[in-house]
Amino acid sequence: MGDPKFSRAHFERPSHPWEAERIKTENELLKKYGLKNKKELWRSQYTLRRFRQRARELQALVRTGNKQAEKEREQLLKRLGRLGLLPLEGTTLDDVLSLDVEALLSRRLQTLTFLKGLAFTPRQARQFIVHGHVSVVGRRVTIPGYLVNRQEENAILYDERSPIASDLHPVRQGGQPQPPAPAEEGPEDEGPAAPAAPPAGSAPKEA
Repeated sequence: MGDPKFSRAHFERPSHPWEAERIKTENELLKKYGLKNKKELWRSQYTLRRFRQRARELQALVRTGNKQAEKEREQLLKRLGRLGLLPLEGTTLDDVLSLDVEALLSRRLQTLTFLKGLAFTPRQARQFIVHGHVSVVGRRVTIPGYLVNRQEENAILYDERSPIASDLHPVRQGGQPQPPAPAEEGPEDEGPAAPAAPPAGSAPKEA
C-alpha cells in the first residue's frame, strides 16, 4: 500500500500567545482583509517566511560564486514577479527580504474580488468564492486564499453558471430589494375627524 503520508503544517503558531501589540495587529488585519480566523493569517506569514528564508540562503550561496544559486535566484525573482509580489524586472533578493505579510494578503482571490467591485465587502467576497460564484480565467475557484498571478488578475469574474452573473440579481443591487415608498395620503384616506370641542361655558351632556 505504500508509505503512509502525513500532512505537513502550513502555518506556525506564535511562540508567545499573549502579546498585546501582536494581537492588536492581527485583529486589524483580520478585519481589513475579511479573514475567517488567525490561521489564515498565519498561513500567509508562513509562506512569506519561507520566501525570505530561501532568499537569505541564496544570498549566501551567490556570494561564493555558486552558478546554481544564481540560476535559482532568477527563478525565485521571476516567480514572485508572476505572483505580483515584486516588479517583473529590476528586483533583487533584498526586495524579497523587504516584503511584508500584507503583500501576500493583497494577492488573495478574496481581496482582489472585493477590489474589482464584485462584492461590497471582503467578507461578502469570501462568501461568493466559497459558494462557487467566482471564476478565474473561466475556471471556478472556491478557495479564498488562492494567490492570483498577474495573468489571471484581469480574468476574475462571476462564474457564468452562477445566478449572480445576472445584472438583475438582487445581491448586485446592494443585497436586498428596497421597500416601496409609502403612498401619499389623500383626503379620502384620512380617518374619521376628531369630535369638535364643546363651546365654552356649556355643561357636558349626561349619558
